[in-house]
Amino acid sequence: MGSSSRLASGGRINRDRPLRFRFNGKDYQGFEGDTLASALLANGVRVTARSFKYHRPRGIVGHGPEEPATLVELEGEDASGNRPATTVVLCEGLRAHSVNCWPSPDFDLGGISQLFARFIPAGFYYKTFKWPGWHLFEPSIRKAAGLAAAPATPPASGHFEARHAHADVLVAGAGPAGLKAALEAGRAGKRVFLADEGTEAGGSLLNRALTISARPAMDWVAEAVAELHGMKNVTHLQNATVWAYREHNLLIVNERSPEQDNILERSWRVRAGEVVIATGATERAMVFSGNDRPGVMLAASVQAYVNRWGVAPGKRVALFTNNNSAYAVAADLAAAGVIVTAILDSRKNVPPEALELVPDLPVHTATVAAGIFGHKRVRAVLAAPVSGGTPKWIRCDVLAHSGGWNPTVHLWSQSRSSLRYDEGIAAFLPDRAAQTCRAVGAAAGDLTLDRIVDGGADLPYAIEPLWRVDVPVQRGRAFLDIQNDVSVSDAQLALREGYSNVEHVKRYTTGGMGIDQGKTGNINIIGTVAMQQGVPLPQVGTTTFRAPYTPVSFGAIGGLREDSVLFPYRHTPVTQWNKDNGAVMYEAGARWRRPGYFPNPGENLQEAVNRECRAVREGVGVYDGSPLGTFELKGRDVPKFLDFIYSNVMSSLQPGDGRYGLMLSDDGLILDDGVAFRLDDHRWMISTSTGHADAVNQHMEKLLQTEFPGWQVMITTVTSQWNNATICGPRAREVMQALGTDIDLSPQAFPFMSLRDGTVAGFPARVVRVSFTGELSYEVNVAPRNMAALWDKVMEAGAPFGILPVGSESSHVLRVEKGFLSLGHEVDGTVDAYDLGMGWAMSKKKPDYLGKRSVMLRRAGGATRRELVGILPKDPDQQIPEGAPLTPGGHKQATEGLVTACVWSVVNRRWVGLALLENGQARHGETAHVRLRDAVIPVTVTEPVFHDPDGTRLRS
Repeated sequence: MGSSSRLASGGRINRDRPLRFRFNGKDYQGFEGDTLASALLANGVRVTARSFKYHRPRGIVGHGPEEPATLVELEGEDASGNRPATTVVLCEGLRAHSVNCWPSPDFDLGGISQLFARFIPAGFYYKTFKWPGWHLFEPSIRKAAGLAAAPATPPASGHFEARHAHADVLVAGAGPAGLKAALEAGRAGKRVFLADEGTEAGGSLLNRALTISARPAMDWVAEAVAELHGMKNVTHLQNATVWAYREHNLLIVNERSPEQDNILERSWRVRAGEVVIATGATERAMVFSGNDRPGVMLAASVQAYVNRWGVAPGKRVALFTNNNSAYAVAADLAAAGVIVTAILDSRKNVPPEALELVPDLPVHTATVAAGIFGHKRVRAVLAAPVSGGTPKWIRCDVLAHSGGWNPTVHLWSQSRSSLRYDEGIAAFLPDRAAQTCRAVGAAAGDLTLDRIVDGGADLPYAIEPLWRVDVPVQRGRAFLDIQNDVSVSDAQLALREGYSNVEHVKRYTTGGMGIDQGKTGNINIIGTVAMQQGVPLPQVGTTTFRAPYTPVSFGAIGGLREDSVLFPYRHTPVTQWNKDNGAVMYEAGARWRRPGYFPNPGENLQEAVNRECRAVREGVGVYDGSPLGTFELKGRDVPKFLDFIYSNVMSSLQPGDGRYGLMLSDDGLILDDGVAFRLDDHRWMISTSTGHADAVNQHMEKLLQTEFPGWQVMITTVTSQWNNATICGPRAREVMQALGTDIDLSPQAFPFMSLRDGTVAGFPARVVRVSFTGELSYEVNVAPRNMAALWDKVMEAGAPFGILPVGSESSHVLRVEKGFLSLGHEVDGTVDAYDLGMGWAMSKKKPDYLGKRSVMLRRAGGATRRELVGILPKDPDQQIPEGAPLTPGGHKQATEGLVTACVWSVVNRRWVGLALLENGQARHGETAHVRLRDAVIPVTVTEPVFHDPDGTRLRS
């Protein structure tokens, strides 16, 4: 358990908090602040993985999400797979093992495939599997496919969560550029959402020994973070990756291990006014023979392990580079006591400011790494002069290489913004923005600290691109994609096969298609294609950057639908009253939160529903009808528009009167049912179901914009401008009188299906006489600001009459008793109004309306139709599951219908139901049979109305 490579001091780890962990069955020790990768390097573990295709030995290459080699599977209660070891935060008792190897990465039987590598080049499967057929190879291929196994069970503790947020400015990245942008926006009073994928802010400053205004750069970071945390208008998240950039500045953020208890990961969907992309830059690899061997690492990552984690990845380090940044790495290594055996620089002329950092180190200019001596660890690097000459071996146990820096433009490209190639830094940069966004710092190509923060001191950046080493002494494969074993020869083969487009090369070779998404190697593939074709890089172009930027768990994407964390749930002013009074809350259509039922202590669902239904049938109840969709239509052409979208006549209504109607789609099926009221000559109000309100709105707007652009009809959504308390039951009129109103409530002055404006309980109100329960009802609509007070007064005035709040469960029972149809139950997308016994709603006076012809054509075929009926189980205490099939005689054969609803009726004191049954309207009085898995239930077919069939009560 000793730490053979841990430096005696330094780093940002907590050496007072040792942590034990297990990797591939062996026990090790690290410290708080370590990643699994840094802890493995500290313990001298060099072979940590095997490559995907050839099972070649691999070690740790990077230090963050760019890691292309070492993927691990976590074990235990919170098991997960395919995690880059560099992004796994070390914790006490962590258990992990390597993927894609057996029995271990040190000795992997799959490595035998290296013997046949020449016979399985890129694209071999396209040709091999053509004969004699795919199914011959399918079992073995499917067994070999994939990396880690999916967890067998969900996490044992904690859950995933999803939230929405709005921001004036979203800043992606908390490095120096991101912190500066967040400070400027926060000081201006803007709502700022700052998200960074690291466990702490600072970005590249965490890994380098830099200064700002002659002070350690991390002091400046600490002050910036403290100021941001003091701003109430700033949300600052660490360990949170902005992984997707969608249309209209919608960004998705995956926050890992939030500070709240029992939350494993949280997915944020953030709508931002402006996006600042401060995602930094990613170091790219050099392409040379043996560049995949354990111990060949990115130079900046070696620097990070030394400075941030106090780990020396090797005792003797050589560097290979084509740019200035590697000289700062060499200086930091030497300062930490690590022996730097040589710096190989492919450039002939190295800027003097770079050489000044390493005055005592051997620098070999115009020299490249041409090979690696060592199989499971680096033992020496072959230094070869570019212009010829005698190569020589240089001893080292780590080769740190840097091929330059690529601005991390993934989010920029996901936003559909364009890129341009910059010769000065030999990389693609953000160009024209397609959305309201801008790139700053290294993400915009400013690769030195002094160009980002005032007072920053950094080595100037200079580079001469080298897309691959090409010297005669080079032997063996040079890899472009470390994870997927894609070599230079594979890319060249793709070009010879005719795949000249870089997107085709990517797919033919699988280069850049690994979990790292080609962060370190993609531009080398582009450079290789450009060299082979003899064209400049801009002409080759880039492959498509797609979300996710880094791997995201399915749990985080799904989130948890609890309270208002996934969708921005819509609440009414009495939502809190419902919760305070014991309501069990349901999620209703269009993301509303509505009470399902109000149980008394010790009462189950059925008992509570029975009590609420009895109150409505015998006394009075009240429910919150605010979520029903409500629209106001204005204009001279509204009457003919309503006559077109409804199947019955609406234009004949007088002001103050209303009518129930069906709205059909163009295929003649029922889109929605609702009521329309005429307010005056040119103003109308229509009401729709809660779940279909948005669909109806889109339906009407589409017709007006595409079919009738010349009609004068203006639609205003007023669902949230009116809230209502619907008082229903035989004693509803008495409660209304007790509330106090200037509206004449007599049946003659205020009949069923009419509307009156006035005051109720002292509030301006619009009262509508409609009924969704089959009882006398008054829908009292008021402004949202008055709704909570109105509700309290209704409960107070109704107390002497035994008023009860009613939930959606009871509303469903009351509707079934009356035979009122429900979208998604009786209206299942297969039936029309005639099937439901509602032919009276299909006007015979109008020459046309939307869907009329489709209905007539469908019915003209004479096919057997499923029609709405009532069903009564022979055993009155027998409940029938909704959706249960009806089969002839209960035999196991094709169904002749299904049960759409079955409820306990308090007025009938038995179970009653509704069903869609073939030729059902002609079969009243017959016995039908419900077939369940283990029983057949006989039912009597009846009229689909079980209470007040003449509607006397609702018209009273």
